[in-house]
Amino acid sequence: MLAEDHYLVREGVRRLLETEPDLEVAAVCGDLDSLLAAVEAERPDVVITDIRMPPGGVDEGIQAAMGLRESHAEIGVVVLSQYVQPNYALALLESGTGGRAYLLKERVEDVEQLVAAIRAVAEGGSVIDPKVVEALVAAKTRSEQSPLNDLTSRERDVLRAMAEGKNNAAIAEALSLTERSVEKVIHSIFLKLDLAWETSVHKRVKAVVLYLADAE
Repeated sequence: MLAEDHYLVREGVRRLLETEPDLEVAAVCGDLDSLLAAVEAERPDVVITDIRMPPGGVDEGIQAAMGLRESHAEIGVVVLSQYVQPNYALALLESGTGGRAYLLKERVEDVEQLVAAIRAVAEGGSVIDPKVVEALVAAKTRSEQSPLNDLTSRERDVLRAMAEGKNNAAIAEALSLTERSVEKVIHSIFLKLDLAWETSVHKRVKAVVLYLADAE
């Protein structure tokens, strides 16, 4: 299901999604009220929503995602946003990372990235836009005392991939490593950052992103 108040953007995204033979756009709408009504009528697997829509044009997409966590926990949500500032992504993750994605609108130009996010949240995974992760890492490393400064370049690469929601297999493929090597690197990262070990990908995402967002 697609919620976007700008007609041209809404139609553009809808047409992109309709090129995927195994995806069906069950409904399109342009404001928060019609989004919630369409959810009740269609019970989609995934909702793709603009971050800001009528009636307030503030953060309706995030409000919808948080509400659906309570009312329809099985529905994944992809929030499309023009904002790199991490506070928006963190608000989305406040009630949990599983089945949630925060993607910059510029990614929509590449339908593969949007479809990958849809598939990830449909399976209970998480996706955080790489630019948002970079902003978090950059802010954290500005502190001389940050443990991030003790990470190797390889560990930083794996940390970014974890925060983006990639599982061990995807990280291994992206960085040309074995899954066993990725697991060892993740253990090292969690030890250096004093984070509790977690095998669940979406819980791992939340731990890393919250760590990165915690100002020194």
